[in-house]
Amino acid sequence: MNPGRCRRGELSSCRDQASRLVRLADAAERSFARHETFHPRYGWFRKAYAVAAEDPYAFGRKDAPVVIGVGKNMVRAIRFWGLAAKLITEDPHSPNRRAPQFVPTRRGHALFGEQGWDPYMEDPGTLWLLHWLLLAPPSRLPVWWLAFNELSAVEFSDTDLAAAVAAQLEAVADWTPPHESSVRKDIGALLRTYAPAERSRRGSIDDHLDCPLRELNLLGRSPATGLHRFTLGPKPTLPSAIVAYAVLDYIDRTGSGRTVTLGRLAHEPGSPGRAFKLNETELLATLGPAVDRYDEVALAAPAGAWQFAYSEDPGRIATAMLDDYYGSSSSGVCAGCVGDAAVDDDLLEDLGAGRNSRDSLRSLDGLAGAA
Repeated sequence: MNPGRCRRGELSSCRDQASRLVRLADAAERSFARHETFHPRYGWFRKAYAVAAEDPYAFGRKDAPVVIGVGKNMVRAIRFWGLAAKLITEDPHSPNRRAPQFVPTRRGHALFGEQGWDPYMEDPGTLWLLHWLLLAPPSRLPVWWLAFNELSAVEFSDTDLAAAVAAQLEAVADWTPPHESSVRKDIGALLRTYAPAERSRRGSIDDHLDCPLRELNLLGRSPATGLHRFTLGPKPTLPSAIVAYAVLDYIDRTGSGRTVTLGRLAHEPGSPGRAFKLNETELLATLGPAVDRYDEVALAAPAGAWQFAYSEDPGRIATAMLDDYYGSSSSGVCAGCVGDAAVDDDLLEDLGAGRNSRDSLRSLDGLAGAA
């Protein structure tokens, strides 16, 4: 079984069969330009959850643009970003595989449910959490995964990034190389999502102002050359609890003994250190406050090399950390492969899923953002 692809019924064996995810084919799905050239906008992550919670068929309805309140291409884009952030998933019980239902994941409900961790995306830590989930295996954004995990250049242009990504993709034996235009669309979405806005670029200024992940300041420009460069070093707005969650989520997905070196957590492709652009020392300092609060985790350097240790199921510890961070209790494990799974059937009924909820969905129009 591919360790990055966990299905209902296989969750208990996911971590047992997992190995270290260092290959792109294991860490990401072969998926390119599925976002209709739209980067994620304010409200779209919440919108994806709310639509799926109200009506699993909503994204596939012919009148979806009217019901959801956005254009046809934006409907598909919102669905994609909800899937990419692991907030919604295809219902494993969909009666028609050609017209699947989409339902919230356990994590999506824990985050955006009425009594969830951050139902209105008010906490800055939520943006960092969503950033991690977009890259965590199995990622639906292989071009983004390569940019954050395999790009060695300190500074780069759009063309440099495209060439580096294309070379990496051609080396994946299991995949047919995508069209160059698809790769460029994914690179364009990446830059619009994270890079500073520029009025001179094609598109309206609204397109550059309404992307929430730009606030993370992960991608900037060199004052000397004007080229793109990832922002390395400590991140003032990155909460310790979110990093600890990402570490435990990563461990749960990739498999490990009871200890993991900080070197692996900082430098291995697919690791939290690569996603947040933190080196080993910075990761240690950021993890410290969260680790100090829990007896189930610890940081130690018995032989001179720092290690992260845990004594219980990493998914449960990660969920408890976010329960405490947000001050809201979730229902069950909401991390790792288990967190990616669809919410339980009884909860779907409580949410109203399965009903034709056109009137309820129309009330959500304000969440869609500017069209």
